[in-house]
Amino acid sequence: MADITQSIVTTAPAPRRKPIKWGVVSDHAILIIGALVMILPIVIALTTATLPDLQIEKEGLSFAIGDQLDDNTNAALFEQSGFSGAVTGLSMLTNSFILGIGFAVGKIIVGMAAAYAIVYFRLRFGTFAFWIIFTTLLLPLEVRILPSYEVIVGMGLTNTYTGLIVPLIASATATFFFRQFFMSVPEELVEAARIDGAGPVKFFIDILVPLSRTMIAAMFIIMFVFGWNQYLWPTLITTEESMYTLVRGIRQIIQDQEGVNIPEYGRGIMLAMLAMLPPVLIVVFFQSWFVKGLTESDK
Repeated sequence: MADITQSIVTTAPAPRRKPIKWGVVSDHAILIIGALVMILPIVIALTTATLPDLQIEKEGLSFAIGDQLDDNTNAALFEQSGFSGAVTGLSMLTNSFILGIGFAVGKIIVGMAAAYAIVYFRLRFGTFAFWIIFTTLLLPLEVRILPSYEVIVGMGLTNTYTGLIVPLIASATATFFFRQFFMSVPEELVEAARIDGAGPVKFFIDILVPLSRTMIAAMFIIMFVFGWNQYLWPTLITTEESMYTLVRGIRQIIQDQEGVNIPEYGRGIMLAMLAMLPPVLIVVFFQSWFVKGLTESDK
């Protein structure tokens, strides 16, 4: 009996090795290389921010790690600068948050309201109005910046958050995505709400807004990042240093060399790192909502 068992064991075929999927390996290799290419400049900037300004002036960007990280971080956040001495990195960070959040929330509200009117109110020229709104995507901010600037100056809204946010909140992008989403809502749901006595406002607030959570999250990420990175419009509207946004104010920190003065490279690079951090964190933490909001079709 033992001989039979031994014979079976010795004649059992060896487990077959799974073939290497070279396509998968090449895909991952390309992704890894691409990630390294994207991360490398950030790593160089971060290590350079730890060096003294004089060393950066002499040697340029470097992988060497210095001992100025705490000093440059404190200077970037709390040290007063500018001609008036009224601007700090923390104040610019606050202004950027106000601009980014106000920009995103305003665009979402206006986009949802426009899409709701176009889809559910059955306006006679609703489709035509939608295409008029959609064609504004062909007109970037640079094309309409002069009339927008003249209106803001005429209303006395320069150096205000209202002047920074309100002229930019009309959004054809948000209107388009919310229109497509509202058109996918089953008609039976609308009929049921009407039978239950829900009016247009109640249907919008109690039914459509909760159903649109993922779409709202996706639009918020896109609009926040776009508003956070605004440079041209804040440059025109804000002349007081206390109203500078972070992207706008970094240029004021790294000044051209005058006489024996050395530009504050470390502080400027650290401000650039701080400027990248909020959009990156929002995209990372809300990535699943972002993808779901743009791709989910079964509502």
